[in-house]
Amino acid sequence: METWWRLVVAQKIFLIAMTFSFTCKALGGVLMKSSLTQIERRFEISSSLSGIIDGGFEIGNLFVIVFVSYFGSKLHRPKLIGIGSVIMGAGGILTALPHFFMGYYRYSTETNNDAEEDSIATCSVNQTLSFTRTPPEIVEKGCERASESYYWIYVLMGNMLRGIGETPIVPLGMSYIDDFAKEGNSSVYIGTLHAIAMIGPIIGFLLVSVFAKMYVDIGFVDLSTIRITPTDSRWVGAWWLSFLVSGLLSILSSIPFFFLPKNPNIPQKERKISISSHTLKTNKENHQTDNLASHGQRGTIQMSGFLTSMKSILTNHIFIIYLCLTLLHFSSFIGTFTYIFKYIEQQYGQSASEANFLLGMITVPTMAIGMFLGGYIIKKLKLTVIGIGKFSFLTSSVSLLLYVSYYALICENKSIAGLTMTYDGVNQVTSHIDVPLSYCNSDCNCDKSQWEPVCGDNGITYLSPCLAGCKSSGGYQNPNNTVFYNCSCVEASGFQSRNYSVHLGECPRDDDCKRKYYIYIAVQVLQSFCTSIGSSSFIMLLMKNVQPELKSLAMGFHALIIRALGGILAPIYFGALIDKTCIKWSVTNCGARGTCRTYNSTLFGNIYLGLSSSLRFLALIFYVILIYAMKKKYEGKDTKAMENGGKVTDEAKLESLSNNGHLVNETRI
Repeated sequence: METWWRLVVAQKIFLIAMTFSFTCKALGGVLMKSSLTQIERRFEISSSLSGIIDGGFEIGNLFVIVFVSYFGSKLHRPKLIGIGSVIMGAGGILTALPHFFMGYYRYSTETNNDAEEDSIATCSVNQTLSFTRTPPEIVEKGCERASESYYWIYVLMGNMLRGIGETPIVPLGMSYIDDFAKEGNSSVYIGTLHAIAMIGPIIGFLLVSVFAKMYVDIGFVDLSTIRITPTDSRWVGAWWLSFLVSGLLSILSSIPFFFLPKNPNIPQKERKISISSHTLKTNKENHQTDNLASHGQRGTIQMSGFLTSMKSILTNHIFIIYLCLTLLHFSSFIGTFTYIFKYIEQQYGQSASEANFLLGMITVPTMAIGMFLGGYIIKKLKLTVIGIGKFSFLTSSVSLLLYVSYYALICENKSIAGLTMTYDGVNQVTSHIDVPLSYCNSDCNCDKSQWEPVCGDNGITYLSPCLAGCKSSGGYQNPNNTVFYNCSCVEASGFQSRNYSVHLGECPRDDDCKRKYYIYIAVQVLQSFCTSIGSSSFIMLLMKNVQPELKSLAMGFHALIIRALGGILAPIYFGALIDKTCIKWSVTNCGARGTCRTYNSTLFGNIYLGLSSSLRFLALIFYVILIYAMKKKYEGKDTKAMENGGKVTDEAKLESLSNNGHLVNETRI
């Protein structure tokens, strides 16, 4: 009785510890994706390169996922999960380290000749290009400093380390829970676990929201000298602080796992074991393996069993169909989520802080409710494996319909002179490449590569005060309120004003675009709810369509393919296509292309939404094929057996096995 009570307590502690670990895992994933735009700006890299950094998590995961899933189930699973949490925490801390090695962030390297210089060039017919462009000796000095940009490799390595540490948490944790869960309760445990773990993304979004408002070098520079704000495309918040917090929490979450038992159902008479012939054969082989004197022979037999198990999985046509549809669905999700904050910033003109706050406080709690409700519906309706498939298809279909509605919420391109409009602000341009100067600024001798955006009284953004034709300025006491006057291009646009002035920063979006943003958030909530309500069915479909003893390996192999072809590749090709929509790149001190300053909003929206919705539609086609295949396989079979993942108690076999001395007590899951 005492042993039984200790096991019950251990099971509850494991569930609590898993919830904490899942929370930290989700926290780390959200931090990387929500900080990606700021990492791009800090290290002067493109979206495709930031996609590689984001995919580093999956790369690290791939190193060990299959072997952890297969051999980990034979080892001490809680301790492996604890070790993984420690490694995951170390990865988070490593991600933040480059901040402490790099110099101060120079947010306007295109216009400043020196880190301490804060002057901004205005239109002057007497100046020459040599005064507005950086001298060669300064460029050479800047190139030496630019080597710091390669510190992004440490961010990649930290994300890879986090991926390695996360590896044992899901497959070993899920199989451990499934071992002690009573019949029909697995879906509830899994749904509840994922729902509570959504606290992690909420914390992550709030952390990024708060830290994104803080300047990256907070505590080291005089903030009163900073002339950019969080809405500026050059702004970089204190992204590194959130990774430090995440790393420390992950290490803390590892502690309980080192004190839990290896098996949740000891003694043997309380253990849940499949009595299928395959399982008995495997147990017999393991018994023989334990008696081998040679470690080489033991390894050979284990590898033989591994290959046999892999063959069984790969010849399961339902599993292969399931793998294809989840790959498409996951690729769409991961690509969308990786760049959703960039999309909101560029499409609706919202800062990273505001975007993270809204998504964290509204969308994530809705997803948590959906995950819990999805698991509850499956249990309440006692859905068979075919019913689970239909339920998942329904939720995915509704989600796609809502997602397609985003097309109606795409805003028009920003009014930027020299990129989307002529410099006189009168006509639209067909191409942003080499837009000719206008009579209003042709005599100003401006450097067209500069990026010091100013907003005119006419609602048009200009790339610099010089290109706006401004002759004078004022308000240097407060850099954020600097105003430039007598701007000839503002006058040329036909706008009637006294001073024809502009002020620092891009012009905000119009009221129509702001309304679309709030509608977008409302639809985002509904779409996320429909997606999350079917999330529990994803896992249940996997576990109920493979042999019980192969669940852990099947989850590991599934994760391997999903991460390799979805988690790694999706951010890269999403990022590469997004880069194609950039209309203004920054220029590094060495004259090389840096990060993107602004995008073609309409083209960005069409590519971003079009790619994701196409992947989702293809996934629905595979859903239809999957449901048809499951009907064909399970037609006329016992639905109760399907609910239990195909575990059938055969009384005749039990009697026969008992007579042969091989009977093992069984407790159904």
